[in-house]
Amino acid sequence: MPLLKEKKTQVITDFHRHDTDTGSADVQIAIMTERIKQLTEHLRVNKHDESCRRGLLMLVGQRRRTLTYLRKKDYQRYLAITERLSLRHK
Repeated sequence: MPLLKEKKTQVITDFHRHDTDTGSADVQIAIMTERIKQLTEHLRVNKHDESCRRGLLMLVGQRRRTLTYLRKKDYQRYLAITERLSLRHK
């Protein structure tokens, strides 16, 4: 169950760095966070959906790796994105 097109374009416009930016680390992390929220709500209703649970865990790991990359590359952007998305950070 992918994100709706309207929701995805809204996230991109909220987190893009310039007008044609759709793939920066900030945008990717924001899109993954929206998908994680959506899958979490789905799992609250459907507790035995193991394939969804596996996809959620893979997505959380991918977001964690992208956040680690951003933390090493540009620490100020890392702090800004974690603050804006209300993510815990070390």
